[in-house]
Amino acid sequence: MAEIAIIDYGMGNLRSVAHAIEHVSPQSKVTVTSDPSEILGAHRVIFPGQGAMPDCMRELDSRGLRDAVMRSAKEKPFLGICIGLQMLFDFSEEGNVAGLGVLRGKVKRFPQDKMFDSSGEKLKVPHIGWNQVETCLSHPLWEGIEQGSRFYFVHSYYAEPDDEGIIAATSRYPFRFASAVAKGNIFAVQFHPEKSQSAGLALLRNFSAWNGAF
Repeated sequence: MAEIAIIDYGMGNLRSVAHAIEHVSPQSKVTVTSDPSEILGAHRVIFPGQGAMPDCMRELDSRGLRDAVMRSAKEKPFLGICIGLQMLFDFSEEGNVAGLGVLRGKVKRFPQDKMFDSSGEKLKVPHIGWNQVETCLSHPLWEGIEQGSRFYFVHSYYAEPDDEGIIAATSRYPFRFASAVAKGNIFAVQFHPEKSQSAGLALLRNFSAWNGAF
C-alpha cells in the first residue's frame, strides 16, 4: 500500500513531484498511479497537473479517476497543485468547463485590462516565475516557512473562492489572488512546491507528515 499516492491522469511532469517527496520523506512509499484502488488505499494523496483545464477534466474522466479523487478529497490528507487546485472548484473560464465542485467558487483568467504594474508597464500572461506568498491562515503546512517566502508559479488563471475564509495565502500579480486554499483535510496551492526550492520542499515535508487535521 502506498503511503503517498500521486494521481496520474496524463497531465504534467509527475516524476518531479515524486522525486521531491522522496527527497523530503525518504521513509514514505511514494507511488505515481492511475489505479483508483491504489489512490483510495493510500494514506495521503497528491493531485497535481499542468495544461488546460478542459483537457485535464477530460483525461480525469476518461481514465475513470473522478470518484477516487472525490472520495480522497473527503477522507484523507489531500494536496492539490496548480491545475490540481483549479479542478477542485465549480467552474473555470478556461474552456467554460465545470470542475469537480469540491470547493465553491470559480477559476478566472487574469484580465488583460488590469495587467499593469505600478509603473504602468504591461504584465505578461501567463504569470511565470517567482512570487511572494503571504499566508493568511495558520496551518500545519506552513510550519517553518517564513511569511512572504517566494514560490514558483506558471498559470494564466486563478481561483476565486466563494468563501474567502478558505484562502490560506495570497500573492499579487498585480492584484491579490488566492495562491493557496485550505478546508478540512484539503490543502491546495496555485504554485509548484516541487520547483520552489527550500520553501517548496518544506511544504511537501509538512504534507508528508500531516494527519489532515485543521
